[in-house]
Amino acid sequence: MAKVVITGGAGFLGSHLCDRFLAEGDEVICIDNLITGSAENIAHNFGNPKFKFINYDVTNYTYISGEVDFILHFASPASPIDYLKLPIQTLKVGSLGTHKTLGLAKEKKARYLLASTSEVYGDPLIHPQDESYWGNVNPVGYRGVYDEAKRFAEAMTMAYHRYHGVDTRIVRIFNTYGPRMRINDGRAIPAFISQALNNEVVTVFGDGSQTRSVCYVDDLIEGIYRLINSNVTHPVNIGNPDEITMLDLAKEIIELTNSKSQIVFKELPEDDPKVRRPNITLAKKLLDWEPKIHRSIGLKHTIEDFRKRLGC
Repeated sequence: MAKVVITGGAGFLGSHLCDRFLAEGDEVICIDNLITGSAENIAHNFGNPKFKFINYDVTNYTYISGEVDFILHFASPASPIDYLKLPIQTLKVGSLGTHKTLGLAKEKKARYLLASTSEVYGDPLIHPQDESYWGNVNPVGYRGVYDEAKRFAEAMTMAYHRYHGVDTRIVRIFNTYGPRMRINDGRAIPAFISQALNNEVVTVFGDGSQTRSVCYVDDLIEGIYRLINSNVTHPVNIGNPDEITMLDLAKEIIELTNSKSQIVFKELPEDDPKVRRPNITLAKKLLDWEPKIHRSIGLKHTIEDFRKRLGC
């Protein structure tokens, strides 16, 4: 049995990670200040003696008593709406939060996993994106607060690995969806599903030709679990290479929800990536991982979760 600390553990991905480690029989300490996470995501674990929740901001000095085996740093606002509303907090949790949690890993001699993102590739000039690509990021744009926070976090993680000998892992997460996504988090799938279920107009930005490759949350969690239990210390892409345009994704969700919604087009946000698809050759080779859940199945599970929460 391992003792696992998960920052951002009340968020979308963090809460699913809490569930996975608890299911493996591990002890989980979830740390979250709830600025974008929700206690509802972890409420089902409150009666579990192996689960502990700490309401705390990890940009401050972070201490956990006793031994710690794994630290997974998932604390961060993670949608464009959040970056616009919480730009300083986004930068701080990527920089100071990474520094403080790496310090904890060093002290406890714990294995550390950083949740990085495909956003480190920016608006990519190569396609698909593999781990050797350094990216095309606008550091002074609105998205720069997230992109550069994660790029800094990767550099800090590798510095602690090389200089202090901390046992580190870096996962570059591509667009993930599933139950517990915030309904109003501003990303495409939650927006499309909530608009379609309410028979409102479905908003597509630009002409809808920009692409994303969306991965169901269960597949992502499996990839992360394999990565932290591997010996791979360099960044690894975890995502689903099944690429789709935003217009086709909107149409697919309207069909799956039996919605009467019409599609409307709005101006494309600044620095919105035109394409996004992971090259997962490394994950296949080193982790024996690839996504298993088809988008149609994953979307049905997600739509059902949204129906319950929206009362539709």
